[in-house]
Amino acid sequence: MSKYYCLIAGLPNISLDDTKIPFTISEFREELNGVLTDADRKLIDLFFLKFDNKNLITQAKHPDFDPDTRGMITYHEFNDLFQALKEEEKPPVNKRIPLYFEEFFKLYLASESKDEKKIVPWDDVLAALYYDYAMKCKNEFVAKWFEMNLNINNMFTAITCRKYDFDRSDYIVGNNQVAESLRTSNARDFGLGDTEEYLTEVQRIAEETDLFLREKKTDQLKWQWLEDNTFFKTFDIESVFAYLLKIEMMERWVVLDRATGEKTFRELVGTMKKGSGNALEEFKRNNKK
Repeated sequence: MSKYYCLIAGLPNISLDDTKIPFTISEFREELNGVLTDADRKLIDLFFLKFDNKNLITQAKHPDFDPDTRGMITYHEFNDLFQALKEEEKPPVNKRIPLYFEEFFKLYLASESKDEKKIVPWDDVLAALYYDYAMKCKNEFVAKWFEMNLNINNMFTAITCRKYDFDRSDYIVGNNQVAESLRTSNARDFGLGDTEEYLTEVQRIAEETDLFLREKKTDQLKWQWLEDNTFFKTFDIESVFAYLLKIEMMERWVVLDRATGEKTFRELVGTMKKGSGNALEEFKRNNKK
């Protein structure tokens, strides 16, 4: 296992309450070029795939919008893959596109061929495939990080659904044991008990009525998890990955305020009430040849 003594030793100390960030996640990624091994660089790439997810959905809904530059896959590459699968041709070889994007397009095309009228929340479908892909990562720390985030997001979603009497099964993402319990259990703790060390804390955070503080406490929980799980991996890739995640949290808090937090929550509830739109219908129309 590679050690990154000089890299880690040279990184500035940071905390979640800092008002200035040493560099953005994109700048940090540039710093890592030529330093990490190929295997470790793939772990960093795994993190940045979430921006490719965002770009795919953006292209589907708003093809005239510029992509998020933090993504690695271009609109053209997405379209080439989609068209090849649609025409039942062999997909182009592209090592930058992981298999879950191909699976995503196949699911969409299959639903289209069945002429299904049900509105499918394709954003959630893509997120579920991404989490499943990431949780299969061979690095145990990275896999657990993604699973923890999936569980925390699903826990908050389940609590919100219960509060507003929404059908949880429509909004819970993924297929791990925690997700299944959140979908089906009517127990106060969703039948989870003490199965995950952080879920009790998530329930306490969910009771916070100040949405700004709730967001802050959630990131504090994640930050502490990163600290605890890298304590004995000071100069390993796990600490590099954790530093990237911390920078991302800091980036968000530099611009986030109470009004933003309230607006985000209202948009979440509004989306649940209206249901998710079929973004891929637009993708199809905008990418016909």
